[in-house]
Amino acid sequence: MPAVLGRRACLAVVAALGLVSALGLRTAPAAADVVPASVSTSPTGPAMPSGFVGVSFEYRALHEYTGRDPRAIDPVLLSLLRGLVPGQSPIIRIGGNSSDDSWWPIPGVIPPGGIDYRLTPGWLRTTRALAADLNAKLILGVNLAAGSPAIAATEGRVFAKNIGSRYIDALEIGNEPDLYPVFPWYRDLRGRVYRRRGPHYDLRAYTRQFTQWAAALPNLPLAGPGLSGPNWMSGLGGFLGAERRVTLATYHRYPLRACTTDPSDPAFPSIPNLLADSASAGLAAPLGGFVQAAAAHHLPLRIDEMNSASCEGKAGVSDTFASALWALDTMFNFARQGVQGVNFHMLPGSHYELFSTSRAGPAWQAFVHPEYYGLLMFAQAFPPGARLLPVSAPAGPLKVWATAGVDDTVRVVAINQDATAEHDVALTVPGATAAGSLETLTAPSLDATSGVAIGGQTFGVQTATGELPAAPAATPVSPAGGVYSVPVAPGSATLLTISGDQGGTGLIAHG
Repeated sequence: MPAVLGRRACLAVVAALGLVSALGLRTAPAAADVVPASVSTSPTGPAMPSGFVGVSFEYRALHEYTGRDPRAIDPVLLSLLRGLVPGQSPIIRIGGNSSDDSWWPIPGVIPPGGIDYRLTPGWLRTTRALAADLNAKLILGVNLAAGSPAIAATEGRVFAKNIGSRYIDALEIGNEPDLYPVFPWYRDLRGRVYRRRGPHYDLRAYTRQFTQWAAALPNLPLAGPGLSGPNWMSGLGGFLGAERRVTLATYHRYPLRACTTDPSDPAFPSIPNLLADSASAGLAAPLGGFVQAAAAHHLPLRIDEMNSASCEGKAGVSDTFASALWALDTMFNFARQGVQGVNFHMLPGSHYELFSTSRAGPAWQAFVHPEYYGLLMFAQAFPPGARLLPVSAPAGPLKVWATAGVDDTVRVVAINQDATAEHDVALTVPGATAAGSLETLTAPSLDATSGVAIGGQTFGVQTATGELPAAPAATPVSPAGGVYSVPVAPGSATLLTISGDQGGTGLIAHG
């Protein structure tokens, strides 16, 4: 073997190791193969609720998206949020670490050192205006870390009075209390580290404090426990049984950790790890048990903080087209487990922002990041009231999902996570004879941070409207011998839509 390989041989070796996307290299696509798949026409699982796709903002950063004038909330932001829940009322979560770093000042009270953001009347006015403009419901975090029910109660009363119960979905007490003994909250002037709670703080202690805080808060719905990991979640049923005022069970999920530096760690932020099944189906698998625990108390489970990688994401991973394909697949996996909604966390400067906004004088504009496009296709493929249809397809980099709408329209999404090979789907939908339409989600490569298009439409380098220039274009496709041919290019996704009007043949089996 020669000591030095040619470029083509090197690329072949790298591709064999599954590192092409991670290194930003390009190879010629391999010849397409044909993957057989069939869709059952008997829906399963719960109907898609309204407001399933949501966002999560930090208290201190909200005004950077909305602006500070309640009479003129950023119109680009409003359009982009409406695009994720067309015709629906969004559910917006405001919290994260800033739930425990914020307060409404109380005369004569000096806040603990960990509180460094002061809520103001201006903040309340713009937040209420945001909710009113969207007819949105807000999940608002209240401070638990400060150890003062009075601080939380003051926040709750101010929210109730100035935002109003009409726009408040729930108050969420604290943020990821299972991490209170782990991460520092603040350092004093002498450099001493203070954590939110001591090393023996556990779910039982949290539940006792939740009860105490709940008694001090105004009579608004409550959400919790807002945990970061599965250990405490095993006690979800006991927590909900003790906390009768909770109307929404909440949990936070990230498949990767941007602060992890060991490339051999499965949580290391890389494109191959993000597109691994462990980051989508594996992330969703434990949720079924938590959904059941919540359902036993007649409550929904919402993942009200989620994104590709904790620690504000990873450049070259969280901001790439791979995140769009990951988000699209993961949302289907979450829905299959019975989750009732997901809020994608974002803050200015983070690598997992769905979009970045800016302002020049009175004019707003936004750069729409790839992940947003994936959520846009999910919103099209799984509208409110739709239910999942079982799909039979071989395991591999091609993921196939299907839904049936309330009008019996069948929508099938094929996601090709393979960066080098096209995988065409030979799709059988029993009883379907009408022509369908194909819409694609594409980008120059998995590691692309721009150039994304859905149905040939793109927001471009900057959008001043938050709307696509035109409706996504679709290509007609007719079945041959009862089989639809769905081409899925390397590193892309395709949405097949088959109208529910099948000449009265009763395509979907309702029961």
